[in-house]
Amino acid sequence: MDYRIEKDTLGEVRVPADKLWGAQTQRSKQNFPIGNEKMPKEIIQAFAILKKSTAKANEQHGLLSAKKREAIAFAANEILTGKYDEHFPLVVWQTGSGTQSNMNVNEVIAHIGNTWLEEQGSDEKLHPNDDVNKSQSSNDTYPTAMHIAFVLKLHDVVLPAVRTMKDSVKVKMDAFQDIVKIGRTHLQDATPLTLGQEISGWHRMLERSEQMIEESMHHLKDLAIGGTAVGTGLNAHPDYSEIVCTFIEEETGRSFASAPNKFHSLTSYDEAVYAHGALKALAADLMKIANDVRWLASGPRSGLGEIVIPTNEPGSSIMPGKVNPTQSEALTMVVTQVMGNDATIGFAASQGNFELNVFKPVIAYNFLQSSQLLADGMLSFDERCVQGIEPNYEQIETFLNDSLMLVTALNPHIGYENAAKIAKTAFENDATLKETAVELGLLTEEQFDEYVDPKAMTKPKA
Repeated sequence: MDYRIEKDTLGEVRVPADKLWGAQTQRSKQNFPIGNEKMPKEIIQAFAILKKSTAKANEQHGLLSAKKREAIAFAANEILTGKYDEHFPLVVWQTGSGTQSNMNVNEVIAHIGNTWLEEQGSDEKLHPNDDVNKSQSSNDTYPTAMHIAFVLKLHDVVLPAVRTMKDSVKVKMDAFQDIVKIGRTHLQDATPLTLGQEISGWHRMLERSEQMIEESMHHLKDLAIGGTAVGTGLNAHPDYSEIVCTFIEEETGRSFASAPNKFHSLTSYDEAVYAHGALKALAADLMKIANDVRWLASGPRSGLGEIVIPTNEPGSSIMPGKVNPTQSEALTMVVTQVMGNDATIGFAASQGNFELNVFKPVIAYNFLQSSQLLADGMLSFDERCVQGIEPNYEQIETFLNDSLMLVTALNPHIGYENAAKIAKTAFENDATLKETAVELGLLTEEQFDEYVDPKAMTKPKA
């Protein structure tokens, strides 16, 4: 392999000739051979947006020439296309401030930008620290990139997936509104409701999760940029932070603001904990929905079997004809991963010491993984399960008519204890509620038919 020599403050480093990074990136590759988890692409792209915006702000303050600003912007735009992804090789398990990934971006931008400057016939040259990182520290750029990446991921990936699944659930909710079925609490028979009412609970879960995620994003829009090393803003113009945020808004089409207290934004990630908490709440709801679906579809002959779900693939390597609720299984595994990620993020966020939290990369990695898994999981579950759900009318009717809990409708007419006596006796004698009520002399057949109307039991009486 061919190498070139790059230099940093510690000396010379050999870098593969075909790679665009510099000495500090190469040192990180050598010093942290840990795991396979790479710095998320979303973080790299957020850095590109940030570097382009900081260059504009520095030019506006007379700290960077127009040509250098153009070079940085050109390089950042190239990175945003994804064509240089191979040049960001660093793992998550590096310095906890994310310094080496910040420098990785600085070095690649400088390399691309300098090639562009040469092609333009300019004798100016970008330096990774002095120009690309001007008015910045890894301590304020990495958390800024985190927040940009989180907001874009939630807005562009997670929320559309939530809305897609929510819309499909609503279609089923409306279609099944008049299908009366038996309810269940504690895994035991309860009073009737409609299948549409049951599914309306799922719809509201998604609706509320959507609202909570949207609300949490407001807190992520405060950016740390301008705090530099410890929050004081050393080496940055007093107006720098606000101006950078304005340029980031222009680049992303999303609103961002300068964090009012940079000492907080460098050392605390309560906003990430809060926003991921909304993702955890979504995950909890998805676990409930997926479990309900696989319970209701269990069978086909020895389970509940009240709904039928799509047949997507053979379910067993030994049992011919077996079909399993695999979309539910995949989605619930996603949920367990998100729950673990939430614990990691919460613990990592609690480790801010003095002026800096040094668990930033693991927070970013887990947050973005949760976001992508939830979005992918919902879209798959929606397309391959939810949209194909159909009621099993015969099974629903059988369970409804056999349930002893229809006796609840008799409480206002004969009292709780007499109603309980009918249910207990009917169960012991394997008889119907009507037969038992008449036999015990508590009701006539006509009275029973008047009082016990499953459809009427699905809503309050006036």
